Amino acid sequence: MKRLWTPAWIARHVAMVVLVGAFLALGWWQLSRAAGGNAISWGYAVEWPVFAGFVVFVWWREVRHALRDPTGPSEEPAAADPRPAGESPAAVTRPPVRRPVRVPRTTVPVPGGEDADLAAYNRYLRWLNDNPGARPGDYPG
Repeated sequence: MKRLWTPAWIARHVAMVVLVGAFLALGWWQLSRAAGGNAISWGYAVEWPVFAGFVVFVWWREVRHALRDPTGPSEEPAAADPRPAGESPAAVTRPPVRRPVRVPRTTVPVPGGEDADLAAYNRYLRWLNDNPGARPGDYPG
């Protein structure tokens, strides 16, 4: 429970209370406007409490996530110990974090010379250049 009383968590708790209070107050305000004859306010009167419920849901999920055991449940039986002698249990349960590998893009040469699609596109561009007043839809190919 001490994890939930750090300055960052106190700010989250306060933000949750302020947001829920503000959303419920806005819902009440829209409900009073709807009762006064503003028909569109009925939708807002329902919408603001839904927003407040969403804030509570996200806050509760974050609290549960923070209180969860950091090692997680053990899925392997205790008798099967795959680690070599002297290796810590944390090294086996957590996979190593690796940086993404950048693979350079290279073009593969087409046997027989030029790519057929590229050649057709170049013919199209040549035709457009030779016929300056033509529209692209006039291309005969």
